[in-house]
Amino acid sequence: MVVHAKKIIQRRSSGKQRRLISGHKCNAVPKGHFAVYVGEEVAEKKRFVVPISYLKHPLFQELLVKAAEEFGFDHQMGAITLPCAEEDFVFLTSCLKH
Repeated sequence: MVVHAKKIIQRRSSGKQRRLISGHKCNAVPKGHFAVYVGEEVAEKKRFVVPISYLKHPLFQELLVKAAEEFGFDHQMGAITLPCAEEDFVFLTSCLKH
């Protein structure tokens, strides 16, 4: 599972497009969590709220590095945009839960 998740991260972060999210609604994030946006098209970005504990996991850290390479550190929306498809992110987070 971990190898498959690593391949997803590498495959999905090859582009260098800057994507912006319009029409952002500020939703509350529970204590101990943070919000990320995931999706390949601007109009199809989906917001996920994930536990801060994910920040310690090497796979998630690798995804954050890819996000920084692709999008930089300017996150005007208050959430990080991750360079992967929604279904890949769901798979990755299911790996992190175990």
